Amino acid sequence: MKMKGLIAATEDAFRLHFGTNADHIFLSPGRVNIIGEHLDYNDGFVLPAAIDKYICFAVRKNSESSVCRIFATDFNELFSFEINNKVNGQWPTWVGYILGVINEIRQLGKNLRGLDVVFKGNIPMGAGISSSAALECGFATVLNTLFNLQLPKKDIALLSQRAENNFVGVNCGIMDQFASVFGQKDKVIMLNCDSLEYQYYDAKLTDHSFILLDSCVKHSHLSSGYNERRTEVETGKTIIRTKFPEMRSFRDCTPEMLEATKNELGEIPYKRCLYVIEEMARVVKAANALKNGDLKLLGELLVQTHFGLSQQYEVSCPELDFLVDQALQLDGVMGARMMGGGFGGCSINLIENNKEQSIVEEMKLRYHNEYGIALKVYKVKISHGTKEYKKDEDQI
Repeated sequence: MKMKGLIAATEDAFRLHFGTNADHIFLSPGRVNIIGEHLDYNDGFVLPAAIDKYICFAVRKNSESSVCRIFATDFNELFSFEINNKVNGQWPTWVGYILGVINEIRQLGKNLRGLDVVFKGNIPMGAGISSSAALECGFATVLNTLFNLQLPKKDIALLSQRAENNFVGVNCGIMDQFASVFGQKDKVIMLNCDSLEYQYYDAKLTDHSFILLDSCVKHSHLSSGYNERRTEVETGKTIIRTKFPEMRSFRDCTPEMLEATKNELGEIPYKRCLYVIEEMARVVKAANALKNGDLKLLGELLVQTHFGLSQQYEVSCPELDFLVDQALQLDGVMGARMMGGGFGGCSINLIENNKEQSIVEEMKLRYHNEYGIALKVYKVKISHGTKEYKKDEDQI
C-alpha cells in the first residue's frame, strides 16, 4: 500500500471507529541501515536512513479528560485506558510500546489528556526495518504535538528507546529510533551511537534503488548469538587494552594494535574484533561514496561487509548467504549484504533501476527452487523522519 492509500485507509478507520474525522495525521517511518551492522554496541558509527514505509496515525483529542482509546487496524484490536494511571510490568505486544512511551513522558513530569487514535502501517513486520521504532517514535510525536510538550527530537528518540527497553523487554540500541526521528529525504545519517553526534550525507541514488529481499526465515539462535558476539568483542577489547591502555574504545584501535595482540586474543575474539575495526572504516568510506555518487564503491563495500558478517562475525545463515551470492551473479546488482542482527531476515541490494524487474523475478525463482520459500521483495526510498502530515505540503 502506497503512502496516500495508507493515509486514506487510516482516516477511514478513524471515522468508522470514532464517528468523526481525525484532526491530525502523522507518519512515522521504518529504517534501513546502509552499513555498520553490529557497531551500535561497539562504540561505533552506523549509517541508517528513514524509508518510505510508515505507520500512519489518525488522532483527535476527545472530550473525556484522561481516557485514551487506541485502535490498531493491522491487529483489529482496541485498547482503552486512563492515560494518567500508573502501569507496571512488561507488555510484549504493541500495547507495550504505547504504554512505555506514555510512562517515559510522564517520568519527565509532562501532563497528558484523553485522545483517540487509529494507527495502520505498511512496514513489513519481522523484516528487520523497525516497525517497533516507528510505532514508538510516531506515538511520542503525536503526544508531543497535541499537548505541546516541547520535547526536542533527541528526547523523543531516547524516551522511545527506553520504552522498548523497559516496557517491552527488548534491550535495543538507539539507532532505530534515531533514524526514525531524524531521517531526511535523500540523506543518510552517520551516527555515533555513543555520543549521539551525527552528520547527514547526501544519498541521491537517481538511477539505482535499494531493494530488500526478505528470506522469510528467522533462526532461533538470534538472541543467543547476539549475546555471544557481545561477550566475545568485550573480551577482545579487554585483552587489547592490557597491552594498549590508551585504547578507550574500538574507534581508537588500529589494525596494528589488533595484530600485536592476535596470539593473546585467540581465533574467535580476533575475528570478531577484526570485523568491528574493518566495518568502522567501511562506514566512513560508504558515507563518502554516497556523497560523491560513487555507487560502484558503495556496492563493493556492501559486499565486503557481508563477507565480514558471514565469515568474521558469523551472524549470517545459509538462506542469506544464498541470496547475496546469487544476487551478485546478476548483471545490474552493484552490491548486496545481509541486513540486521542476522540469522535470518533481509538482504539489502543496490540495483540498477532498469534491471530491477528481471533481477527480482530471477531471484524469486532461484530462491524458491533452492528453499521452497516465496521470496518477499520491498523497494525502499530514503525518506523524511517522523512528522505531522499536511495535505497542502509535498512532504514525503
